Amino acid sequence: MVLQVWKDIKKGKIEPVYCIYGKELYLIQETVSLLKKAVVEEGTKDFNFSVFDLEEESIGYAIEDAETFPFMGDKRLVIAKNPSFLSTEKKKDKIDHPLDRLETYIKTPAPYTVFILYAPYEKLDERKKVTKLLKKEASMVEAKELSGSDLTEFTLNLVAAENKTMQPEAAQELLMLTSGNLSAIAQEVKKLCTYKINQEDITVDDVNTLVARNLEQNIFELINKIVSKKRTEALQIFYDLIKQKEEPIKMLALIMNQFRLIHHVKYFQKQGYGQKHIASNIKIHPFRVKLALDQARLFSEHELTEISKTLAEMDYEMKSGKRDKQLILELFLLNVLKS
Repeated sequence: MVLQVWKDIKKGKIEPVYCIYGKELYLIQETVSLLKKAVVEEGTKDFNFSVFDLEEESIGYAIEDAETFPFMGDKRLVIAKNPSFLSTEKKKDKIDHPLDRLETYIKTPAPYTVFILYAPYEKLDERKKVTKLLKKEASMVEAKELSGSDLTEFTLNLVAAENKTMQPEAAQELLMLTSGNLSAIAQEVKKLCTYKINQEDITVDDVNTLVARNLEQNIFELINKIVSKKRTEALQIFYDLIKQKEEPIKMLALIMNQFRLIHHVKYFQKQGYGQKHIASNIKIHPFRVKLALDQARLFSEHELTEISKTLAEMDYEMKSGKRDKQLILELFLLNVLKS
């Protein structure tokens, strides 16, 4: 896992060639940042740090730079990004890359250079000779979207790196409040660990105290209370949002979006799709699919269809000004929360 690579870099165990691939930008940026800090001295970065875009330049130039001795420093860092020749995507390169030179370099890399191939593709073409060679000789770092237990493990490892512990329930609450966004998780973990500077364990209360909810997350929690039939708590969230001057029409739009998502994931689940395939089909983060699947189990198809119809009617009433907007939402909540 990428966290092990980070640990190795921090310990000074650095490989001469890395291939970073995948589409999770935070993991890519953090890996490159750690390598840059470990390899390039601050005063020499103008001389010993280079980035080549292989959609515009030949890999030959990047290799030539990697084979050049560092200036006023011990090491240099060379990044070659967008190596489409590693991708499974079918597209013609504008540049004719000398892959034989790259293969030679991978086998015998310069000892004074850390060379990174940054491939922002979900998969690499494993049929190609250069890919097979990279898997054999280089450090492969997969920057993929995390979900489920991987996301929880990532969060707990970040906490452990700060010499703290976190209750599993607190980790789940943090994931929900950040919608599984890795950059947001990392930011909030630092804040929580600073807050608990004299204590070891991070609790659910700590997370709820420090991590702010945006409107979308409040709406998600409102729907959670609705599906759990927690009438008092659901109404409290609604009235708090009204006090915060949130527009009922905006709240309704988010409620509609969440119920639409619940309906979609329920449909795809019935077709036999797994969490990752559902996320790929409807183009959202797998963690959001997991949360929606949890909610979907508490509704029948018929109930979701009827709620969707009711919400569409409410939307029309609000936009046509037929009734008070707050009253429309309040009556809907009272109706769905009937025991």
